[in-house]
Amino acid sequence: MKKIFVIDWILIIVFILSAFSGIKLHITGHGSNHELWHNWAVFHVLTSFLFFITVIFHIRTHWGWYKRFIKNGIHRKSKMTVVFSIVFLLASVTGIVLLGENWTNSDKGLWHYRIGIILAILSVVHILKRIPLLRKSLKK
Repeated sequence: MKKIFVIDWILIIVFILSAFSGIKLHITGHGSNHELWHNWAVFHVLTSFLFFITVIFHIRTHWGWYKRFIKNGIHRKSKMTVVFSIVFLLASVTGIVLLGENWTNSDKGLWHYRIGIILAILSVVHILKRIPLLRKSLKK
C-alpha cells in the first residue's frame, strides 16, 4: 500500500477516536464524576495530538494541491477544502489554548466543542467522498 493511503487510514482511525472522545468528554462534563471527566480529557488530548500529527503528514502528502491553490487561487472544488482547513486550524488553536486552562464549564471549551462538531461533520463528508479511492487502496 502506498504511503499516502497508510497515512489516510491512520488519519481515519485517529479522527474517530478524537471525535468520539471529544463528544464523551462533553457529555461527561455534565455529570458529577470529575475523575471520569478527567480520564476522557486525557484520552481526548492524546488522540487529538495524534490526529494533529497525522494531519500534518496528510498535508505534506498533498502539498502539491496546496501549491496549486496558492498559485491559482480558489476554485469551485477547492472551496470546501479551504473551509475544512480553516475549521481544522480553529479547532487546533482553541484546543491548544484550552491546554493551559481549567476546561470545566468554560466558554472557550464550549467554542472548541462547537468547532469540533463542525470539523467532525466536514471530516465525515471528506472521508465519504474518498471511500472508492480508499477501498481501492486496500486491494493493492
